[in-house]
Amino acid sequence: MSERIRVLVVDDSALMRKLIPTILERDPSIEVVGTAMDGAFALKKIEELHPDVVTLDLEMPRMDGIEALRLMMRRAPMPVIVFSTHSKEGAYSTFKALALGAIDFVAKPRDAAAGHLDAIAVELIEKIKVAKRASGSNIRATVEVEIKPPQKKPSRATLPPSRVVAIGISTGGPNALQYVLSQIPADFSASILIVQHMPEGFTEMFARRLDECCALDVQEARSGDLLLAGRVLICPGNRHMMVRRMPRGDMAVLSDGPPVNGHRPSADVLFHSVAQEFALTSVGVLMTGMGDDGAEGLGAIKAAGGMTVAQSEDTCVVSGMPRAAILKGYANKIVALESLSAFLVGHCGSDRAPERDREKGGRREKIEQNEKNDRTHVSSHRT
Repeated sequence: MSERIRVLVVDDSALMRKLIPTILERDPSIEVVGTAMDGAFALKKIEELHPDVVTLDLEMPRMDGIEALRLMMRRAPMPVIVFSTHSKEGAYSTFKALALGAIDFVAKPRDAAAGHLDAIAVELIEKIKVAKRASGSNIRATVEVEIKPPQKKPSRATLPPSRVVAIGISTGGPNALQYVLSQIPADFSASILIVQHMPEGFTEMFARRLDECCALDVQEARSGDLLLAGRVLICPGNRHMMVRRMPRGDMAVLSDGPPVNGHRPSADVLFHSVAQEFALTSVGVLMTGMGDDGAEGLGAIKAAGGMTVAQSEDTCVVSGMPRAAILKGYANKIVALESLSAFLVGHCGSDRAPERDREKGGRREKIEQNEKNDRTHVSSHRT
């Protein structure tokens, strides 16, 4: 039997410090080696016990989770799973923790104070196992990423997109998306739709944070939102997102369909829809995340003639999702995180790109026609 995963539980609630170890030790591969009531005690316990993974509450007296996390990552980056409350303040603190280097988060049930944690037991155990597998180098890279705030967004015409980019992403996603989107210019000619595995109540704040750091227009999607050049739509938690081509314009449509691959939202639902509606002008991107959601949908985009991209495994916090597509042969390109924005800009272009492409295309057709007239003895068949 392999070594058990050593977990330190940090929470200011005595009830939580009792219940969390109880649900974790249902899994024989996990051992809770200790608990701590605040960040200061947690730092001491880490030095003494050397846990593999820490579960961290954020709202604590004396030293809160944010300060404790900052010090953990400064001293020796390690896998941390944040326990977050369902509130606007809780969401804000959660994304701050992710930016500081936390691997992932689990939202506490609204009735957690009454001792009801069974609803998140499976999710927490699974994320602890994933966190243990995450490499130290990727945790460290996440911490060291610095994003420069964008210049004030210029007003731009509401133009239909040249292409539709669909992104599926999970564990490690918030930082990876912030890194990629912040490097795409405001005149990007494509529309971007994103499925980030995230619970209800967090995606609105997530979209706002991305909007603050990007030149693109980022918002949480609503049914009927038009797909526009330079617009990024984030699928709301606990909904599916699809696309439809309508007389008044291409738009996003939300649904309450059953979970797919255990997820709602599901990247597969979005990818299949984009493949069906946009075919040759579709782009599918699978980024860091556990599981295999999105792999078959990426295959559908490839079959429809669209471009398919998988983030390189060595730049993922967790490589499960892109690896699943790569192994099935569904990825046209494998691109490192730091090169992904440049690839998308190069493939999709800016507002001015379609006009340039049409001019180049016209000149190329004239040249080819002249060559054909000059060489009538050569077959016109092209491979």
